[in-house]
Amino acid sequence: MRLTQLRQADLNLLVVFAIFAEERNVSRAAHRLRLSQPAVSRALQRLRDMFHGNLFVRTAMGYELTPLGQRLLQELEIMLPKLDRLLSGSSFEPNVEAANFRLAVTDNAAAVFVPVLCREVLPFAKKVRFDFVAWHEGSFDELAHGSVDLSFGASSVAAPSPLQSQTIYEEQFVCVADGKQRLPKSLTLPQYIRLEHISISILGGIQVPADKPLAAMGYKRQIAVHVPYFEAAIRSVQGTNLVATIPSKFVAGMAHNPSIKILKPPPEIAGFRYVMTWHPRLDTDAAHIWLRATMRRIGQIVAKT
Repeated sequence: MRLTQLRQADLNLLVVFAIFAEERNVSRAAHRLRLSQPAVSRALQRLRDMFHGNLFVRTAMGYELTPLGQRLLQELEIMLPKLDRLLSGSSFEPNVEAANFRLAVTDNAAAVFVPVLCREVLPFAKKVRFDFVAWHEGSFDELAHGSVDLSFGASSVAAPSPLQSQTIYEEQFVCVADGKQRLPKSLTLPQYIRLEHISISILGGIQVPADKPLAAMGYKRQIAVHVPYFEAAIRSVQGTNLVATIPSKFVAGMAHNPSIKILKPPPEIAGFRYVMTWHPRLDTDAAHIWLRATMRRIGQIVAKT
């Protein structure tokens, strides 16, 4: 890790800049910092020298940040609270401290989790931003490298060491077919195997929670088409003899849709645990502790639906 410039910098100046950027007034900034006005003015001049350019300019309306100053402030709004938490061991306050979280999710998690998060969390976490990205085969590597904070997926896709996982909720499968198909409400394994399927490819071209247990028993579904999304599979069975195997919570609220029929799969198509996964280096990070607790709470809400 090369820290040549940082070793030569006075980090206290960053605190001065952050307060001044909020106040846009030397006198008020000095009062909050418990410094004299000349001391704040000298600190602002040193900041200009440190960053080799103006961080703000004086206008008829007062002080305005330059583009360089805006970029610095955006970074400090994230960095300084994190450093302060590390020093004090304090908890994360989502209404006060800015944080950006990147979460890798499957189609299922996006459809089930995000609506609850928007209703139950965002109104009380004004400073927090969530960036949901599609789960893919490299998501575990992204967790290890720090470009993703959490990933969500079925427990049948095991996370490699040293990543840690925790169950969020338990899920069951249903089968979705065209509303006019003459099929029993509960399928046996022979009936299920004889049908043609739309597969939702999650990993390696297979729908792991459904195909993996079948393969262990020596069975294989007849796959007519692979799609990447559950929603696409549900739409695609309509007007066909195809069937799709879908997590039950994904189809919650669709039971009265006459264009589809929801069936019980054979008992060999067992349910699965939906888990969140993270890197242990974040175990004690206050913001990440809040994030994991929030996701567990959302899981509890989802489990009751």
